Amino acid sequence: MRRSVVLAVVVLGSLAAALPAGARVLRVGRYKGIRGQYHSIQAAVDAAKPGDWILVGPGDYKTISSRAPTAAEDSPAAVLITTPRLRLRGMNRNTVIVDGTKPGAGRCSASKSDQNFGPAGDGGAKGLNGVMVWKATDVWVQNLTVCNFLSGSGDAGNGVWWNGGDGSGAVGGSSFNGSYLTATSTFFDTSDTSTAAAYGIFSSNWSGGTWSNAYASNFDDSGFYIGACQQVCDQTVDHVWAEYNALGYSGSNSGGQLVVKNSEFDNNEDGFDTNSQNGDNPPPQNGACPGNGISSITHTHSCWVFMDNYVHDNNNPNVPSAGLAAAGPVGTGISISGGRNDTVMHNRFVHNGAWGTIFVPFPDSGPPCTGGTNAGAACVYDEWGDALIDNTYSGNGFFGNPTNGDFALTNTEPGPTDCFSGNTDTSGALTATPSNAEQTYPSCNGNTVLPSDLNPQSATFTEEVACDSTLYLALVGKAPCSPSDHYPRLTTVAIHPLPSDLESMARPCAGVPKNPWCSAKKHHRHRKHHHRRAHHRHHRKRHVRDPDHDGDVDNPASG
Repeated sequence: MRRSVVLAVVVLGSLAAALPAGARVLRVGRYKGIRGQYHSIQAAVDAAKPGDWILVGPGDYKTISSRAPTAAEDSPAAVLITTPRLRLRGMNRNTVIVDGTKPGAGRCSASKSDQNFGPAGDGGAKGLNGVMVWKATDVWVQNLTVCNFLSGSGDAGNGVWWNGGDGSGAVGGSSFNGSYLTATSTFFDTSDTSTAAAYGIFSSNWSGGTWSNAYASNFDDSGFYIGACQQVCDQTVDHVWAEYNALGYSGSNSGGQLVVKNSEFDNNEDGFDTNSQNGDNPPPQNGACPGNGISSITHTHSCWVFMDNYVHDNNNPNVPSAGLAAAGPVGTGISISGGRNDTVMHNRFVHNGAWGTIFVPFPDSGPPCTGGTNAGAACVYDEWGDALIDNTYSGNGFFGNPTNGDFALTNTEPGPTDCFSGNTDTSGALTATPSNAEQTYPSCNGNTVLPSDLNPQSATFTEEVACDSTLYLALVGKAPCSPSDHYPRLTTVAIHPLPSDLESMARPCAGVPKNPWCSAKKHHRHRKHHHRRAHHRHHRKRHVRDPDHDGDVDNPASG
């Protein structure tokens, strides 16, 4: 862990060195008793030029007014960034709060009367986004928390969003860095679920970027989302943690070079789900390397890789949930639904009650039916060419329904065969559907698999996953459940509190041009503490609780 943190600092320093000479530092709020030039983050953003830094002192920064891009007026944001190469960094992850609640409300208040539902629109309040980067190249957002940005009649409800033109079907943004971020919502209205927070940390219609050391919880769609970039995503997700969401991660139509690693997904309804889907164009989701290239990780033509992750206890039906995300099969670690040429390798799948890993088709609404098979009222995206390699399973499938176990697959149309090799169950025999999957398909050789080639168990699995997910219930009004089936169903949504002890950036002045908040002395003073901290959630309870991390003792200033 120490090596990865040191590497992150080296990378940040080298990237900062590449910034244009004369970059300015704009300071918001107060830090170490020294007042900055601006009271609000948006004011500093408005004053900034390409390449400038914006540092934000501890405080609860409320949304007094919102902005929306001219080309996306239904996407209001508390902080709107349209200037390229800005570096927005909080001085403390846990105490720099970009807050969607009203001025005067407590920090991230859960009270309905304290919520800001966004500007008025034709269909009611539009909702509000937190920090939104609109088509601006190479913008960093780091070391802060966003909370309580809610959905509405507009395109809103997202915590931190790199938006390259949502719904346009084209990639309009390139390069970003998001690190040491926390995204959550403490508010959920059971009488009006349309206002729920939708996505935590979000990239759409974007090519190139990295998320690291980030956390997301309490979202009714997904904690993390990368979509609408198909073969040109070129993004990395490293050391993130998603819990208490409908989906820990969702990735509609995102593929090509995309790596998710060293991360944790737990206590979600469905831990991780990547799918092909009409609407978030262009479909389908395809992890094949661009230009028929070879991945340096898999050494195959699959560049979409899910590796070295810990996926456990995703058995939670009592999360906010809406739309197709609500149909994620509870008790599942990872769902490759309608995904093609994806590789799942070297992960741990533990204590997921239905299945550790599943490979299934995704039936979406249609027409049109782009990249899928037109099946009347539905557009079906089958999965194929996926690989499940050297994963460790333990304690999965304890719901006890037919086919519940470590992994399962089914397909409905011809396509390149999946492959399964080296997977083990440390708690007993590996449980797979079909049971002969590892023996029959040990390598991805490009051969075509037909539905008739699979064990009849797969037909039973198809019925079980449809019963669990309730997708058929949404599409045709009934789910194919047998009387003996039992999967957890939603009773009462439980919203979990704002975390207060997640690792903050140990050296928030690293790489920043000289300014009154940053000096060589401060950099040296933080170094020892920096090496002492560990990020991953497995070690979180072992941390010495120091909510300020950087020694700041100022009272949070109101934005």
